Amino acid sequence: MKDLRILIVEDEKFQRDMLIGFLKKEGYKVKGAESGFEAIELIKKEQFDIVLLDYKMPKKTGIETLEEIKGINPEISVIMMTAYGSVETAIESMKKGALDYLNKPIELEELLLLLERISEKITLKRENEILRKELNERLKFDTIIYKSSIMEEVINLAGRVAKSESTVLIRGESGTGKELIAEAIHYTSRRSDAPLIKVNCSALPETLLESELFGHEKGAFTGAYTRRIGRFEQADGGTIFLDEIGDIPPHIQVKLLRVLQDHEFERVGSSQTIKSDVRVLAATNRDLELAIEEKSFREDLYYRLNVITITIPPLRERKEDITPLVEHFLKKYSEKNDKNIKGVTREVMDLLMKYSFPGNVRELENIIEHAVVISRGEIISLTDLPFHIRSHEKEKKADESTLTESPLKERLEKIEKKAIIEALEKSHGVQTKAAEILGISERVLRYKIRKYNIH
Repeated sequence: MKDLRILIVEDEKFQRDMLIGFLKKEGYKVKGAESGFEAIELIKKEQFDIVLLDYKMPKKTGIETLEEIKGINPEISVIMMTAYGSVETAIESMKKGALDYLNKPIELEELLLLLERISEKITLKRENEILRKELNERLKFDTIIYKSSIMEEVINLAGRVAKSESTVLIRGESGTGKELIAEAIHYTSRRSDAPLIKVNCSALPETLLESELFGHEKGAFTGAYTRRIGRFEQADGGTIFLDEIGDIPPHIQVKLLRVLQDHEFERVGSSQTIKSDVRVLAATNRDLELAIEEKSFREDLYYRLNVITITIPPLRERKEDITPLVEHFLKKYSEKNDKNIKGVTREVMDLLMKYSFPGNVRELENIIEHAVVISRGEIISLTDLPFHIRSHEKEKKADESTLTESPLKERLEKIEKKAIIEALEKSHGVQTKAAEILGISERVLRYKIRKYNIH
């Protein structure tokens, strides 16, 4: 991203001119200032994305200049340059808002790598700001709450694929927010004024799913008293979201494959071909690759669905999102229950940070709703949390206590068993992947599973 505007603040003319010349040759837009006073005046008049700021300057120091820059525009990324590099200098700079620091003499390759890294972050942030504006304009979309960089990437990818017509496969554990991402994609796409039709494929019995998706004619089967228009016809011109796509039975997979390839199908009990202009968004928490190996999912359908994949990480892998999610759910359920809940105790937040959340964001929402309803005061305490959350922490402490008190062999076996269980959970029970995570062969893993009686 060479359109970034950079300001070099350096009182030594030779150093300043050298850096300006080098960065201009690399394609950056660069200006220079010989003092903190000059830098502040320039920042007030012009827009800069990055400031390279000398730590030790006469009259106005780098730290003083840094504080003023952040007061004018906290979004500017400041890199401190110092010949007096030390841990104390770095800590002081970071506390005042510097993004990073470089020791003099400046290693030019190191500078370029740092600028590229900052450029990527700025680009990601700008793209997400555009996406958020579009989401708010079209949907008033404020339900995707996140702070982590890994979710920033997910939202960014969703925003980029929204403008296309490609099929998207959204993967992730149950409760991670796959439906929210599907809604975001539809409502920022060119099809946003057309219907978004949602189908939970696992919630319908096999006998009804085909009729639900493709419709049926009167008399097509027992109980078909009238013609039914299927979801693909209802979604014509818009988007269909197929949740739990991995649960679709084989004979319906064949029909779905044809829709994806040719955009046509027949209602149950009819020979008339119907054309439908529909974009397909699909979601699953299953391991489709394993399902292909087990012959329960068609490989050709998988490749048709898997044009673009968006993987939503589980909540336990993005703990930074817990705090803003807790705040969001507290506000939501306080208003809903006409309560004035102001926050949670430190013990509650500590417990939530340590909890693994097998049910992900949906489970966290349920925990907070429970706590808000139960709470008698304005602050959520440990006693307001569901029993299974409190007991989970007690069991964990008991396990840790047992580990420290038991003989070495038993302690090591318990650690090994715990690691195997965690690897199996992370790989959704796929032993090949679990073995890779653990760095052992699948044969050894099978032996250990039998040894520890892991189900």
